[in-house]
Amino acid sequence: MSFEPKNPMLKWVETRLPITGMLHHALYEYPTPKNLSYWWTFGSLAGFMLVVQLITGIVLSMHYTAHVDLAFDSVEHIMRDVNYGWLLRYMHSNGASMFFIVVYLHIFRGLYYGSYKAPRELLWWLGLVIFLLMMATAFMGYVLPWGQMSFWGATVITNLFGAIPVVGDTIVTWLWGGFSVDNPTLNRFFSLHYLLPFVIVGVVILHIWALHTSGSNNPTGIEIKDKQDSIPFHPYYTVKDLFGLALFLIVFSAFLFYAPNWMGHPDNYIPANPLVTPAHIVPEWYFLPFYAILRAVPDKLGGVMLMFGAIAVLFALPWLDKSRIRSARFRPIYKQLFWIFLIDCVVLTYIGGQPAEEPFILVGRIATGYYFLHILVLLPLVGMFEKPKPLPASISADVLPKKSSDKEASNA
Repeated sequence: MSFEPKNPMLKWVETRLPITGMLHHALYEYPTPKNLSYWWTFGSLAGFMLVVQLITGIVLSMHYTAHVDLAFDSVEHIMRDVNYGWLLRYMHSNGASMFFIVVYLHIFRGLYYGSYKAPRELLWWLGLVIFLLMMATAFMGYVLPWGQMSFWGATVITNLFGAIPVVGDTIVTWLWGGFSVDNPTLNRFFSLHYLLPFVIVGVVILHIWALHTSGSNNPTGIEIKDKQDSIPFHPYYTVKDLFGLALFLIVFSAFLFYAPNWMGHPDNYIPANPLVTPAHIVPEWYFLPFYAILRAVPDKLGGVMLMFGAIAVLFALPWLDKSRIRSARFRPIYKQLFWIFLIDCVVLTYIGGQPAEEPFILVGRIATGYYFLHILVLLPLVGMFEKPKPLPASISADVLPKKSSDKEASNA
């Protein structure tokens, strides 16, 4: 259905650049399954946090100095001298954690309801690409304050690339801009940290495009069959997303004003010193599961391969999961395995923040083993042999009271 604006000016623009019609279709009349729960709000929250990170990051960059002798002091200048600089800095640093929280919840919701299955494979892939770009951006941003954990975290993580055969040393030298983590490294990371969010915006546009092409998944995993199964995105889901945003902002504000350093590391308030190694080098909390997987293997190359493999296997999920049923609501065995897998990921997060000693090493290896066992072995087997529960006839039949759905079926 074509869109014709009533405003003459908008109508003139629409005939030459149909952007208002595109936005009207995407944000207003887009047919959305009528049974979406609040778990579907986290996609919108992730988009909101991306905007917050962009705005606060651009303003902070106006006052930041990317030089090893001045970076730490420039951050203190932002905190103490810039008007509301403390608020901008805390919004940006805590906003990264909030961004990862909503993205992790968004990913696990997709795993539970099978949102990676056909015809949404490319949508899932684009989401994982966004996740990888987020990790790269967050890592480079963590280096910028040039505190102790910034410097030593950069040293440890960049050294991992040296384990790659043949090209490893070349990659490390390029990342460093020399032969150690120093001023060229900080300049590279600042440039990339500023650039990558705009790349994320581009991939997010592709992600939304793919979503609107294949349509939204829903808690039943059933595709929309007729108009009774869907409702317009506005006003139903815009209001729902705004309510979810209000609750999210309460949580965000609680961290921002009452515990702004709770998710950070105190060592990063100490200026970087290449001659003093911290007692326990840890990355930010959102990297801890992969850090635990990295440390589960005593061999450096093996650990790096396993760490990157932990994300690579997620790209293969649409083909590893053999079940024809999407939603875990109708898959009793898979539902139990999902919760075990979620607990396993929480255990990996905890282990990643602990010292590399027993019993944490053993627990980390067991949790790492189960991570790959679940995805590569249990998921395909359960998909082939599990007996799912019967699916409802339609989304409407699942949502409406039984008598109403029976009456609709008899009328049809």
